[in-house]
Amino acid sequence: MSSQRAAAPQPAEPRGDSRLTLRHNPIGLVFSASLWRSAGYLGSCLLVGSLLFAVGLATSIVAAVLGITVVAVPLLIAAAEVVRGCAAVERAMLRQAFTEPVHADYPAPRGDGLWKQARARWGDSTTWRDLAYLIAIRPVLQVLAVAVLAVWATFLAGVTLPLWYSHVSGLGIGVGGSTLQGPPGVMIGYFPHGVRGPGSQGLYVDSLHNALLAAAGFAVLFLLFNYVLVATARLHAQVARALLGRAADPLAPARAVLAGPGPLGPLVSPVLSGQGPSRSGGPDDRLLR
Repeated sequence: MSSQRAAAPQPAEPRGDSRLTLRHNPIGLVFSASLWRSAGYLGSCLLVGSLLFAVGLATSIVAAVLGITVVAVPLLIAAAEVVRGCAAVERAMLRQAFTEPVHADYPAPRGDGLWKQARARWGDSTTWRDLAYLIAIRPVLQVLAVAVLAVWATFLAGVTLPLWYSHVSGLGIGVGGSTLQGPPGVMIGYFPHGVRGPGSQGLYVDSLHNALLAAAGFAVLFLLFNYVLVATARLHAQVARALLGRAADPLAPARAVLAGPGPLGPLVSPVLSGQGPSRSGGPDDRLLR
């Protein structure tokens, strides 16, 4: 007797489709698309994500304040749609990090009344996961992205130091006092009272020799920090997909074993289908008692 195949659950998002890979040596990573895609993804998250955070926070406050009144039910429905729209923008940006699009499952509202539709939207866990990402998780990721991008951009600018050191004055990388009236140059290190002040420690780039020396050091730091940048972008994208994508089914492996052909088929199928044991008095019947 053939077994009845169970309905396949909605698959979760694939986990091996990242565009942001670390399988490069330091030189190869510089010339790979992974590095610059990571920088672009974090940069776009800073620009667009700040706006989405503000919209999501304002929407959640309005929904919480107006949710106690029946008259504001249409506004609750609109607020849920705004949250879902912000989450959709976040999913669109994830195409920079993953080859496959990130989807979410929103159940269709049941019932014709506005109150039922509002309850269906705000009673859905997917909407709450969208909101949690937008106003709780994203600010933490924003701070991390700002710090990493600032350090990475500083190292990248330091590599090009020989090209522009003689065109600036009073610029300090570290702690530097003002030297606007002094000669052109860049202070790298600890200069609390300017170049000639007491307690100065570091390198003052005022010649091509010092600029080349500093650029070499920045080049090493830049090559190593590229891995931190890519890892940060990967973390950001994975957290976003975990909250904004389809939730993984923890019972999916068990469902696949029970639904597929195998040694458990003759034993499990009659029980699952409600047709009783496959043959009376057989070993299967004795085992199930």
